[in-house]
Amino acid sequence: MATGPDPAKTARGNLPPLSLHVPEPNFRPGDPVDYSFLDIPPAGLLPRPDETCAATETTPLCSGMVRVLGDDHRAVGPWDPKLDPETLRRMLRAMALTRAFDDRMYRGQRQGKTSFYMKCTGEEATSVASTFALAADDMVFPSYRQQGILIARGYPLTEMINQIYSNKADKLKGRQLPIMYSCRDYNFFTISGNLATQYPQAVGWAMASAIKGDSRIATAWVGEGSSAEGDFHAAMTFAAVYNAPVVMNVVNNQWAISSFSGFAGAERSTFANRAVGYGIAGIRVDGNDALAVYAATRWAANRARANGGPTLIEHFTYRAEGHSTSDDPSAYRSAHEREEWPLGDPIMRLKRHLIELGEWSLEQQETMDAELVDLVKAATKEAEKNGILGHGLHHPFHTMFEDVYKELPWHLEEQAEQAIRERQIKWPEWKPE
Repeated sequence: MATGPDPAKTARGNLPPLSLHVPEPNFRPGDPVDYSFLDIPPAGLLPRPDETCAATETTPLCSGMVRVLGDDHRAVGPWDPKLDPETLRRMLRAMALTRAFDDRMYRGQRQGKTSFYMKCTGEEATSVASTFALAADDMVFPSYRQQGILIARGYPLTEMINQIYSNKADKLKGRQLPIMYSCRDYNFFTISGNLATQYPQAVGWAMASAIKGDSRIATAWVGEGSSAEGDFHAAMTFAAVYNAPVVMNVVNNQWAISSFSGFAGAERSTFANRAVGYGIAGIRVDGNDALAVYAATRWAANRARANGGPTLIEHFTYRAEGHSTSDDPSAYRSAHEREEWPLGDPIMRLKRHLIELGEWSLEQQETMDAELVDLVKAATKEAEKNGILGHGLHHPFHTMFEDVYKELPWHLEEQAEQAIRERQIKWPEWKPE
């Protein structure tokens, strides 16, 4: 009978034993924070290649970092999109409104009005500035931290809150986890809790747009942790092979729940460098610089629309808050990380840029912030008329069985009647809607 080699005879005494590398974050709770190891290039340093250039020309952009706003709050370099002041003010307002909305919904969750919420504090530019750079009819495939897209596109805040509360006015009928919006009219694809599924969906949609000879492109967002999913790489392959008109965003906010970005590969290379391996264009951008995010997205969108193919954009940013309302970041990272983050705060940086241009002031900012707080408060009160978590005012019980078939088949109708009957037995005071 055949046997394997004798370990005693095959031992290599002159070689060290193998060891497994387990990534470790630079700082843990209580540690001092020193970001000097990060290579943050000056603003305006990297060149801006032609939008229809060969993908290989973007290789330096994958390991560098596109930045527009300098330390003096002025826009410099070839990536400066030269936006007019009114557009900058609108962008600032959308970012500030996104933050005000987050703050209000966070408090609502703590008050028991909803079960769950996820803030995007510190990442507002990655969604809002990107949206400003896209056409209104471009299809977006977001992750769960891109509420800024809907806000930038003017989606009613009350409708967003109805979905978060899963109340009787929730257009998704309580079937989605709070913050997992869907709105076809705003070209906003349904958010999924299954991470990275939106990537191949976006690529497939973009391929279909190309097959039809349309002019609309697709965009998708994932966190850097989700880029370790197989769906990410399947999407990259299809996008590269079929030259799909799609912009793929990786929001590298340093943390995927309690796992730092090293577990997704950040220790080895930048996430933008994955574009090099697939032979597509790539850009690594300062994710807290709204002008840089806008410029990179507009470049990639124009490239896709000109049949130049897909682009992978890494937004280098920081998740300032917990992963969600269910998370306590103090358990796994230093509390000083947020304070010491070298790229600052996206809203603060855009505000200072406008002030430097003479197109804004601290007084105007204070007035706007107060108006936005009142706006969100009014929308919240309007949504609460339709119900909040645990206070009734939900969709009729029968809707739980609907919307899969055009006509409800007999066996589901029978199950619905049985479920309603059993509910009446358990809660005699309840009446079918």
